[in-house]
Amino acid sequence: MMNIHEILKQLPHRYPFLLVDRVLELDKGKTIKALKNVTMNEPLFEGHFPHRPVMPGVLMLEALAQAAALLAFDALDTSPSDDMVYYFAGIDSARFKRPVEPGDQLILDVELLRMKAGIFKFKARASVEGELAVEAELTCAMRSVG
Repeated sequence: MMNIHEILKQLPHRYPFLLVDRVLELDKGKTIKALKNVTMNEPLFEGHFPHRPVMPGVLMLEALAQAAALLAFDALDTSPSDDMVYYFAGIDSARFKRPVEPGDQLILDVELLRMKAGIFKFKARASVEGELAVEAELTCAMRSVG
């Protein structure tokens, strides 16, 4: 549905902080399904943890927020610009259910619950092989910086 080249046009993030590799499904204004391939060569695993590499929970939430941003931009028929920034505004009811390790494919499922005046509320879940890894409600805001 959206490859890495198209994602790079929509998100300002770059290596090592771009956490969405592909969009699998996109239902305009409703849902997105994307994926993040978790690989051992990512720099975060040097320190988290050298003896048992695990993807930090905060980065799983960041991957979900990046997928949410793609959904929001598509819902508004817009693209990010230098004078617009998409911020995390809140994380509610976050629950971590299983570790995510190198070799896993993290499937990101995000549903847009509501949007009003540049504030977006999402229900977000990430899973590995059908097993829930993390779930949360995310609030994000689009703000002009110009």
